[in-house]
Order: sequence, then C-alpha cells, then structure tokens
Amino acid sequence: MTTLADQTIGPLRARLEGRLVTPADPDYDQVRSLWNGAIDHRPALVARCATPQDVAAALRFARDEHLEISVRGGGHSFSGASVCPDGLVVDLTDMNRVEVDADTRTVRCGGGARLADLDAGTAPYGLAVPAGTVSHTGVGGLTLGGGLGWLTRKHGLTVDNLVAADVVLANGGLVRASDDENADLFWALRGGGGNFGVVTTFTFRAHPVGPEVQLGLFFWDLADGPQALHLIADLVPGLPRTAGALIGVGLSAPPAPFVPAEHQGKPGHALIVAGFGSPEEHAEALAPLADGLPPLFELRTPLPYTALQCMLDDSAPTGILSYDKGLAYTDLNDDVIGLLSAYVPRKTSPMSFCPTFHVAGAYTDPHEDDTAFGGLREPMYVMSASAMSPDPDVLTADTAWVRALWTELTPHAANTGGYVNFMVEIEEDRVRRSYGPEKYDRLSRVKAAYDPDNVFHRNANILPAVAA
Repeated sequence: MTTLADQTIGPLRARLEGRLVTPADPDYDQVRSLWNGAIDHRPALVARCATPQDVAAALRFARDEHLEISVRGGGHSFSGASVCPDGLVVDLTDMNRVEVDADTRTVRCGGGARLADLDAGTAPYGLAVPAGTVSHTGVGGLTLGGGLGWLTRKHGLTVDNLVAADVVLANGGLVRASDDENADLFWALRGGGGNFGVVTTFTFRAHPVGPEVQLGLFFWDLADGPQALHLIADLVPGLPRTAGALIGVGLSAPPAPFVPAEHQGKPGHALIVAGFGSPEEHAEALAPLADGLPPLFELRTPLPYTALQCMLDDSAPTGILSYDKGLAYTDLNDDVIGLLSAYVPRKTSPMSFCPTFHVAGAYTDPHEDDTAFGGLREPMYVMSASAMSPDPDVLTADTAWVRALWTELTPHAANTGGYVNFMVEIEEDRVRRSYGPEKYDRLSRVKAAYDPDNVFHRNANILPAVAA
C-alpha cells in the first residue's frame, strides 16, 4: 500500500476545511468501508471534503502526486469503484445537506447525501424526488447513472428531474451545469456516470407525493414460477403510470409479521406495486390478479412514502458480500420466463435474487437524445441479477450462478441500451453498446472537453475523443 510522508500531505491537510484520513487514523477502516463487503480496498488517503473548494484542493493534490482518484458519494455500488486502492478518495459523505424550496418545488442536495437524507428533507413538504428503492443508496451515483425507482413510471428517471448541478472539474475548476450553463456537460451528466467531474450539489425538481401511498405485495411459490411470472407479465404492462412495479424474481419471503410463519424464508416470486393515485385506482389496477394463480400470501395496505422507500433495506444490508450483472429486455416472454424459472432454483443464498423494474409511462416521455441515459426510451424490463451472502464461499457459488444466468439471458436482451448502474465488470465494448455509437461519440467529445486526461475513469468509462 502506498504510504505518503507527513511533510507531503501536510499542505493538503492545512488547506482542507474537512478532514484528511490516513491509514494511521483509528477510524481508517470504518471510513474506507463500503456497502459491498466483498470490496476491501486500502486507499492511501481519504479526503473527507466539507466544501467544493476541498474537492478542488484534493483533486489538485492527487494529480500533482500522480495518485489514482476515486469519488465517493454513498459508497453503495456493487463494483466498489468509489474507493480506490493506493490512491486518494474524494469523499463527499459530509456534504449531505438537503434544502427544499417548497414554493418552486426544487431541492438542492449535497453530493454525499443518501436517499434517506433526500426523503427526510422533502417529506415534510409532501414532496419527493424520483429516486431508488433502498434508502442507504447514495444520491450521486444513482443520479449520474440514471436513477430507477418507484416513481419512474409517474415522474421519470432521477436524471429527468435534474435541473442543475454544481461540478468540480478534474483541473479543480468549479462550474455550474444546466440547460443555460455548460449545456453539453449538463446533458452528459444525466446518465453518463461520474466521467466528467465531481458533482457537489444536485438541484432537482420535486413532485407532490404522499404522505401515504398504496402498497400491493403478492408472493407466489417457486414451484409455480412459470405460471406466476406469466401472470405478472400480463398485468404489469397495463398498470397506470401512477403505479410503480418491482418484480422480485427468486426473492425469499421475509420474516415479517404479514408473512405466515410457514412461508417465512421460502423462495418464490414477488410482485410489489406502489400506487400513487387514489385507493380506488390502485384496487382497480390490481383487480386482474383475482382471476389468476392465487398467491401464497399478499399484503394490501396504505403506508407512508418514507416507509416505502426503506421497505427493501433489509434485502441489501450494509456490509453484505455482493456481485451483480444487469440487462434490459423489452418483453417478459416465454423464453425469458423459461430461463428464469430454470435458473432461480439453482442459486445457493436465500439473499440472491433478480430485482426487475418495469419502466413505462413517464419514462418514455423524453426523447432518447434528451439525456445521456443509455436505456431505450420505450417500455422495458430492467433486471439486476444479484448474488448476496455473508459467506464468501456462497458468494463464489452464486457469482457463478449470476454469470451463467446472464449469459443465457443476453441473447434475449434489448439490442442497444443498458443501465450502467447495474454494470460491475466494466468492459469498453459493453459500455459502448450500452449507449449506442452516436450517444457514445457525443459523450466522448464532452469527456474530451471537460476531462481530457481521463482522470475520472473508475466508472463505466467514456474515453475522451482524442484517446478514443
């Protein structure tokens, strides 16, 4: 591991309003830890930044000392790219302030905020920003890659609701990106990942939500997989845009009070529908389920929006050992259902499953060129095949399971487009395919303008136009 002398890091320490953490500090292991417990990187320095000027100072120091640079927002990615071995981590954890302007329905959110911070800030005003489904996810990484969640069908992706960003560039310069300022950078930030700079503040458009929303949760036995998945495939595309849908393929029933004791821990398939319209509209949307295969159990209830946002937290606890591969397909057809039904029983860990979003409605409203987001703007299923376990040997087994399932499903995936937030193993050809040639070339030109030396490359990397 790289060790830097005190006299070398002294000037940086003196310039920071925040704190510089080294391997000699007692909380070093805590500071460098990530959501994915399978990642054990040991950086030389962690700059716990308090201001954009701290970020700029840390970037300049790292470049002067020829150190690898990574940027940490929430530290929640499967890949663990936000903590680099032997380099300098620009850590935004303490930059997590959320400010809400209820009159304009806009929200300013620090680059280190998590979804729980964002929701806690907006909920008192009856507002929400479309975001993810696990509350300890970082706002920054989620946003820059697109941002799928419960509100996607009603209000679009997180990037569709981004109105401005304050960015520190690789050279230490501070700029603002919006439709009116640095519009090319603003376009690229909305889906192009962390390739272009460090976003210290996001400004979002918020929407009236809640305080209560409607929940419908339905769980079928694994043995009834094909019939259950066909039932889901028949229902979900017809849901109104006021409903968000998540399919838990291979999910294990939780040890929750609403789950009968004999079914707790049982593997199966779940459909979770969040309704943002009236209770009557929600009931009508779910009515076709009455004519299909009866679930082992179900739950229909109103609940606070903030409770919905953390409902899945226990399925992805901090420190769990994890691996993931994602893809998107336009149709949950017989071939896809057959493969899922065949492969899901082969997993080892009860925590491994395939969360699958169905995106439609407001997701399809923007033109595909409006943002850099790589996914096709048409109704589709976006799946993450996720291996999770506290046991390294079990993770190894289920990593092989994920790869085999992904390989079998890939021929049935959408020809172009992809969700880079579900990309763990970064391969240049897959990144190019995710964006498509025209969008990738445009991103490459923006990269050359704002990060020509590819300083920010620990991501689904876009090569600068000259390098490319």
